[in-house]
Amino acid sequence: MSLRDQITEAMKSALRAGDKPRLGVLRLTLAAIKQREVDERIVLDDAQVLAVLEKMLKQRRDSLAQFQAAQRADLAAQERYEITQLETWLPAPLSESELDALLAAAVAETGAGSARDMGKVMAALKPKVAGRTDMTALSARVKARLG
Repeated sequence: MSLRDQITEAMKSALRAGDKPRLGVLRLTLAAIKQREVDERIVLDDAQVLAVLEKMLKQRRDSLAQFQAAQRADLAAQERYEITQLETWLPAPLSESELDALLAAAVAETGAGSARDMGKVMAALKPKVAGRTDMTALSARVKARLG
């Protein structure tokens, strides 16, 4: 069963259970997936659905930071809830040691030696870590490693 179908089934079960907060998040998720499918006139595969989920998570994290800065606890709580719901659909996150091993392999594979080669390393890492780590944090790690 594809990831999109799993999200659809979860939405149906949330509807039957009367879980309105979860239902709202699942509906937003499916709407984002359908919007991308309509815009690009394709049917998204699991990797593309993960990309949509990652984008939604990034938006939620940015909003959370802004709500916390504005001391809006009610809106921050809603964003935290949506983040936890979206994270359930992502694969298990990579551990620090796994991330370090992938980073070392990517640096060796690309022959990167300076910060100018950061794009090559990120391009090599992105398909391997998609949905399993925060890309902003990974970018900072690559920069530290090469700089």
